[in-house]
Amino acid sequence: MNRGWNRVVPYLLVLPNVLIFAVFVLFPVLWIIYLSFTDYTMLKPPAWTGSKNYSRLLHDSIFHKAVLNTVWYWLCTVVPSMLIGLVLAALLTMQLRLVAVFRAMIYLPGVLSSVAVAMTWLWLLDAQQGPVNRVLAVLGFAGKNWLRDPNTSLPSIIVIGIWTGLGFAMIVLLAGIQGISESLYEAAALDGATGLQKFRFITVPLLKPMLLFLFITATIRSFQVFDLVYILTGGGPANSSTTIVTQIVGASFQEYRMGYASSMAVFLLGITMTITLLQYWLGSRNQATE
Repeated sequence: MNRGWNRVVPYLLVLPNVLIFAVFVLFPVLWIIYLSFTDYTMLKPPAWTGSKNYSRLLHDSIFHKAVLNTVWYWLCTVVPSMLIGLVLAALLTMQLRLVAVFRAMIYLPGVLSSVAVAMTWLWLLDAQQGPVNRVLAVLGFAGKNWLRDPNTSLPSIIVIGIWTGLGFAMIVLLAGIQGISESLYEAAALDGATGLQKFRFITVPLLKPMLLFLFITATIRSFQVFDLVYILTGGGPANSSTTIVTQIVGASFQEYRMGYASSMAVFLLGITMTITLLQYWLGSRNQATE
């Protein structure tokens, strides 16, 4: 009796988590996948249409633009934020005055809500009263309507994305650098290594796991970018800054095409799952080589 109960107890302890996962994760995912094969507008029951929504994705020029913008956002934010974060982390390990203040200032954008960040930049980039255009005017340059110009809307969001992701990258890499044994640097110094050589051959290789972690998490976050875009530009003007998620929201809650929006969501889910599997594979490969 006791032996049988002991076998059941672990499953009972895990059961609440399994139920929560099934209700709030597994079922919604399966439901979205089902809806992606239907014509569903919330005003009528889902009608099975097969692969019609996915065929439409292949010919939707606006969705293609959203994918391209999302890829550009990913390429232009992930690597720069990591590189700048790495340089700042290395500098902030030095014994400088007010170093704690600088760390807090750099990390602050990462802990602020996206709404607060977006509203701040709406004011900074305001075409009439924004400080950015005022500074440009003082320097003799013409100001721009940064968020309403198709040529500058996406680059402006990219700059903001780098700024918001910088703090998290810096903190993670700073923790990694501080965890590296000083004896390694001392041994390299005895061999005549310069500061740059220590950074290149000791610091960077030992930070590879953290760099991989940052790359994967930042990649997933960049493909899911929505709040900054929605508040700053709404995806405009003329879809110049629209992303995959803004298209999903627009198709579902503005046009009520839930089936078509679900097919976009499944496309995004496929990207996220691919990135996650890549992270697992690279992590397993690194462990095997070690």
